[in-house]
Amino acid sequence: MRKLLTCLILITLICSATAKANLLVEKRDTSEVLNDIARGFDVRLTDPTQTVKYADRALRLAKKINFTRGVAAAYRIKGLGEHYLGNSEKAIENYFEALANYQKVKDTVGEVRIYLNISTLYQYVDYDKCLEYLHEARNLYQSSKLDNLNILASIYLNLGNVYQLQANYNKALNNYMQGYKISEKLGIDELKVTAMQNLGVVYTSIGNTAKAKEYLFAALTLAKGLDLNSPVAQINLSLGEIYIAEGDYSKARQCLQEGKAYAVSSKSQKLLKNFETNSYLLEFKQKNYESALTHLQAIYKQDSIEYSSRNSAALTLFQAKYRQEQLRRENERITDRQKYERSVAIGTIVLAALLIVVIVLLTSNVKRKAETNKKLTELNAEISIQKDNLDRINHHLEEIIDERTKDLQLKNRKLSDYSSHLSHQVRGPIATLKGLMNLEQEGLVSQEECIQMMIKCVSEIDDKIIDMSDMLHNPERAGM
Repeated sequence: MRKLLTCLILITLICSATAKANLLVEKRDTSEVLNDIARGFDVRLTDPTQTVKYADRALRLAKKINFTRGVAAAYRIKGLGEHYLGNSEKAIENYFEALANYQKVKDTVGEVRIYLNISTLYQYVDYDKCLEYLHEARNLYQSSKLDNLNILASIYLNLGNVYQLQANYNKALNNYMQGYKISEKLGIDELKVTAMQNLGVVYTSIGNTAKAKEYLFAALTLAKGLDLNSPVAQINLSLGEIYIAEGDYSKARQCLQEGKAYAVSSKSQKLLKNFETNSYLLEFKQKNYESALTHLQAIYKQDSIEYSSRNSAALTLFQAKYRQEQLRRENERITDRQKYERSVAIGTIVLAALLIVVIVLLTSNVKRKAETNKKLTELNAEISIQKDNLDRINHHLEEIIDERTKDLQLKNRKLSDYSSHLSHQVRGPIATLKGLMNLEQEGLVSQEECIQMMIKCVSEIDDKIIDMSDMLHNPERAGM
């Protein structure tokens, strides 16, 4: 039993040490996953290609260590990178993968972010779908009673984008302003850039160019300080449109040239097409018709490509959503089956462990009983030997007692015979002595004669006693 307990303690210590080592490795790998996700998120507006690379590396490691929350975040960041690269189909596939993993770990914040990301994909394809996902995000945010102002600001800004595209400028302005106030309160510069840029665009749309320039220049300065290529390009595009409308072609050209350089760095085809459009307007306004025609041809070519891709984008998004939904359901079935199999395996292991313990206990009990029986057998044998010895001793004692009893009886008989003989032999001389004493008292016998006869009687008594003593100690003598 001691050996068994020692083995169990050693196994426990080894398992504990192994678990601690695995925990340290897992923490290190988890930190690496989170670091890659953070790096990918930071460069999404500067170099989305790097965002996808960081996300892929984080995804591989997160899957390897079974870090579900990390898998979800990696899919989301990869979706952002694909979105900024213009790959809508890949973006939504990654978003739905992220959504399934966020739901698996019950990460409500992650779910809300994904709904916002998906709504952004639908902005230029299907306004109704875009609003559907935005409302889904807002309802989930409110029902879960989240207290995350960053997400709330994103909800307002995305709603503003939809209303801006629908030319509902009052609602767009209200939502943008709500997002801007939250971004100022939080002090998140990237969010503030987006809010100010959107405010500048909507003020441009309603004709308040002074207010538009105020927000756009503030956003441009902040975006350049943060090295945000895509926002810098978009802001320059908006400023170029304002200067073209005002007839300040020199500043317009300057903004378009600077913005196009940033658009090339951001690798966004949509931005490059918008710069071609504004460059065409600028050349046309300045009556540079040959240059305007060149830009117009490029726009027509991109429009043809964009038209076909836009028409297929909605179908692609729907197909991707359907595939992801099917995949999500299949993953749920697989997860449920794995849980069941895991439960069965754990139950089997526990049952086997209990059986092993029972077998060990029974074996130990049998061994103890065998040892006890052996000891009892030995003890019984020893008791039997002692009993035989006692029987022999008792028998010997009985013989001794019988012998002693016979001896005592013999001696008693001898004593009785001796007493009888003594009393018979001594009685005569004593009677003679008594008679002599009476005769002497009566004066019938002289004193001297009486003394001599008394001496003779005493000698006779003494001889009788000596003779009787000799007879008592010598049983072989006749008469005894």
